[in-house]
Amino acid sequence: MSVNTHQAAIEAQLDHTLSGTSYAEFGSRYQGKVRDTYQQGKHLVLITTDRISAFDHVLRQTIPFKGQVLNQLAAYFFEATSDIAPNHVVSVPDPNVTVAHRCEPTSLEFVVRAYLVGHAWRTYRSGQRVLCGKMLPEGLRQNDRLPKPILTPTTKAQVGHDEDISREDAIAQGLISAELFDQLETWALALFERGTQLAAAQGLILVDTKYEFGRAPDGRHVLIDEVHTPDSSRYFYSDPYEALLSQGQPQQQLSKEFVREWLMERGFQGKEGQSLPDLPDELRAQVSARYIELFEKVTGRAFKPDTSPDPAGRILRSLSPADQLGAD
Repeated sequence: MSVNTHQAAIEAQLDHTLSGTSYAEFGSRYQGKVRDTYQQGKHLVLITTDRISAFDHVLRQTIPFKGQVLNQLAAYFFEATSDIAPNHVVSVPDPNVTVAHRCEPTSLEFVVRAYLVGHAWRTYRSGQRVLCGKMLPEGLRQNDRLPKPILTPTTKAQVGHDEDISREDAIAQGLISAELFDQLETWALALFERGTQLAAAQGLILVDTKYEFGRAPDGRHVLIDEVHTPDSSRYFYSDPYEALLSQGQPQQQLSKEFVREWLMERGFQGKEGQSLPDLPDELRAQVSARYIELFEKVTGRAFKPDTSPDPAGRILRSLSPADQLGAD
């Protein structure tokens, strides 16, 4: 289905996005950059809003249907990778909502990279050849494929930017045990391989992504947060990749990197003293269309938006606190 099919719905939804929630019925709330998380007992209700972040800042404007896209795309990939790593999903009762087991997150994010893009390219361009303990070969260009996918973990900063870290430093600092690190690395690389295969079947390249893991109430470690969504991943189109690379041209990509580029063109990279630009409605609609395009391209399924003018009310009606949060 062409994304143009959704244009009227996108424009009509610009004034009816889900910027945030406040449900006292669902227990205590934690507001992240994109999600509102409610916890009670052994369960979480994860509500993916239409907020968008870049450079560790939440932008003032929201993106129509972004939350629905991310939540449903994560659900698709959780199901498609459940044979590789167990995950936290209990149910998906609403387009914006996932009910999950309450897990204790690990102290690291597991970032897998297969191409020299984004932060990895900026690091390489600065002259550094070691990234998170991994040696990068000389002579690489921006967007080049790496000899093989590499794991480049980062710490989870409560405030400010996440920091790159090597396996050895993470273990030495007591952030994780060697045994657990190696288990999660194995899962991360296998998940990336599955994501690469699924993307290739749809004419896409999975460039890089991040995985998060946590310890479930039963003691097992499981995959949490999201998986292979455009908020956690970067995709290129397969067909023009080689031609654009040989010409030194930017890749055609499906990710929010273009939002970062738009902000950088206007002098914002999240640094002190810089002013955060506002997103005009035209750009908000374009971003929405890109998210929908990614969903349809990656899954091969038509996106069916819920166009409720009151998404917060719809969510409240779809969830029964006693049934969904079960304080068992």
